[in-house]
Amino acid sequence: MQPRLKPLSEQVIVITGASSGIGLTTARMAAREGATVVVAARNEEALRNLAREIRAQGGRALPVVCDVGRQDDVDHLAETTIREFGRFDTWVNNAGISIFGETWKVPMKSWHRMFDTVYWGVVYGSLAALRHFRERGGPGAIIQTGSFFGDRAPAVQSTYSSAKFAVHGFTEAMRTEIEHHGWPVSVSLIHPGRIDTPYNEHAGNYMPMQPVQRGMIYPPEAVAEAILWCAAHPKRDMYVGSQAKAAALIGFLAPHFTDWLMKRLMYTSHQSRTRRSSGAIPPAPSSTPATAARNAARMSRTSSATAAST
Repeated sequence: MQPRLKPLSEQVIVITGASSGIGLTTARMAAREGATVVVAARNEEALRNLAREIRAQGGRALPVVCDVGRQDDVDHLAETTIREFGRFDTWVNNAGISIFGETWKVPMKSWHRMFDTVYWGVVYGSLAALRHFRERGGPGAIIQTGSFFGDRAPAVQSTYSSAKFAVHGFTEAMRTEIEHHGWPVSVSLIHPGRIDTPYNEHAGNYMPMQPVQRGMIYPPEAVAEAILWCAAHPKRDMYVGSQAKAAALIGFLAPHFTDWLMKRLMYTSHQSRTRRSSGAIPPAPSSTPATAARNAARMSRTSSATAAST
């Protein structure tokens, strides 16, 4: 049986990775819908600026500094939210980093950092949320920001896609176990396509040129819309952008053809004409909240896949 979730206006929503991009946009949109938002990220100044902005517009926001790769930090985030508001109703695992580079060129330290943030952050957050929902008897929603690269792995993003594949597998297994026990917890997986966020600017890069998005991209609002729909309506999967649905379908039906496309397109579609700035592990985002990036791509203002699902 699907749980009956509260309207957004009655919810307390925890959002990780809220200092930029999808998380920042989701927090702003949730607050405008009347939700109380708990915004979490590593950058304290950016979180405080966001919370101040939301409060100035009449919303309710609590900033909590959290490195999702540390379980103690994630447990502290849950405990702080419960202490402040008595509960939370939706937990959004959104924090992420990105790394560009061929598999053998990415240092093992960067591989570990990727999995600490993108995979273990989801595991820690999901378990903290599930523990709370079970203790209070539900209902609740756990929402994972996955990726179409978690459905089909591309060249030059092996670290990122490997971690997202792990997220997708963990989510499917956990959802089945929750359903087996009949707990009133909705588990949703968002599959975004290419999104106009500072994903590339914040990336670690081991390629010759600076990362960039090419082709069709979608605004972060399209992903935030999908996340917030799942917060109020139980939904298994949400695809954002037709490319996300197509990548999963074509990769399943024609794997060799998809390999050919990946090797032809990914080396050029992810690189600009500008020499790379560094090859370091991704830094913490800027203190200035940013949702969009500089991309050599065409923008689609809406996602037909999301519209069809909602």
